[in-house]
Amino acid sequence: MQVTETKTEGLLHEFTITVPAAEIETFVNNRLNELKKTANLPGFRPGKVPVPLLRKQYGPSIMGEVLERTVGETSQKAMEERNLRPVIQPKIEVTKFEDGSDLEYTMALEVMPEITPMDFSKIKLERMVVKADEEEINKALERLASAHKTSEPVSGSRKSKSGDITVIDFVGKVDGEEFPGGKAEDYSLELGTGSFIPGFEDQLIGAKVGDHVEVKVSFPKEYGAEELAGKDAVFDVDIKELRETTPGVIDDELAKKVGLEDLETLKGNIREEHENEFKNMARQRMKRLLLDELEESHEFEIPQTLAENEFEGIWAQFEEHRKQALEQGSEDDPSEGKTDDELKEDYRGIAERRVRLGLLLAEIGRLNNIDTSQEDLNRAMMAEAQRYQGQEQQVMEYFRSNPEAQQQLRAPLLEDKVVDFIFELAKVTEKTVTIDDLIKEPEEKAPAKKKAAAKKAPAKKKAPAKKKADVKKDK
Repeated sequence: MQVTETKTEGLLHEFTITVPAAEIETFVNNRLNELKKTANLPGFRPGKVPVPLLRKQYGPSIMGEVLERTVGETSQKAMEERNLRPVIQPKIEVTKFEDGSDLEYTMALEVMPEITPMDFSKIKLERMVVKADEEEINKALERLASAHKTSEPVSGSRKSKSGDITVIDFVGKVDGEEFPGGKAEDYSLELGTGSFIPGFEDQLIGAKVGDHVEVKVSFPKEYGAEELAGKDAVFDVDIKELRETTPGVIDDELAKKVGLEDLETLKGNIREEHENEFKNMARQRMKRLLLDELEESHEFEIPQTLAENEFEGIWAQFEEHRKQALEQGSEDDPSEGKTDDELKEDYRGIAERRVRLGLLLAEIGRLNNIDTSQEDLNRAMMAEAQRYQGQEQQVMEYFRSNPEAQQQLRAPLLEDKVVDFIFELAKVTEKTVTIDDLIKEPEEKAPAKKKAAAKKAPAKKKAPAKKKADVKKDK
């Protein structure tokens, strides 16, 4: 095998690789001898078919196998001999491959940059600590009590008020025509919750049992059912029953309703839940500051292929977000008044930051033997499956049969393991703060060079399933 490097430009390497015809012939003969053991041709016993006949019968398919195997083995050997670690699959182009001749192909690849991680003990971080106060716990108890409220029918001719539950029949029409999802009987609607489209509940306040109310509303411009978005509607509503609600009492009985022993245990659970949420928020804040520090402290060339792939993904998400905003008539401008060229410059900066940090964290993990276990992956798959109630088994099967999907779960797991590893080595001090301090955006350091990473890339969205129209507020 002859390997000639034809181009070296930063992280890009290009080679011409020649494999002698004699080596190709050896591969072919070895494959023919393997095939001879099992080949079954008319007139010959298994294992007795002459090799020349096998070559004639299976030659083209064998040459295809030999080409794939030879290119795979020789390209891998060429990279290993030169200690090259490709960031993505090398680009191979066969330039010459004929029976009896040398195999010649080109290989182009971008390699991992040389990365020397900093001394993590020099990193200084502040971990914010928030204690759940009694006011927050009491608010949570009130919300829980409200969720367990009771209701009793209202006697007499009292008018409805906010907080009452009305049992209603209704029929909605747009331009005089009924529409799917706009009709119901014996529907329980709590007034003041805002669960129906704006203005609907307000027009029922003051009504009595037996009243017929004509409710006039307009569907929001961003309403989920496109055929109703922005249109005026009229609902004929009959009040059949009125019920007055009474919040649940905050006592031991409330705790027992949620499966706990007493009120003190319930308070303890709420306090622990809040403080765990605060810890997660504090960790995310500290992680962001750490990533900023890592980016500022490491200068190395990044593979342009990775940066371009990342940018294209971000830009595609942005264009989808912008398209949806236009279709829904949203007043929010996803472009923030910038031209596409200005936006692309911003998003290229974000893409480069992501690639730089991704390569750095991966290298830190490699150098320190940090990896994700199958147990870690199983937990992540189960957590993801639980998001799809009733489809857990299908989701688990999808991940088990899809290595690429598994890798998408492994990547953030590995990132968090590496981040925790650095936290252990960094100088971390704790500071007790309020929840307002915790959710406040950290102050931006004056950058040594222009960075676009302060801007967030558009969140990746899943295409929603088409749904029927419904007079309940679109969420």
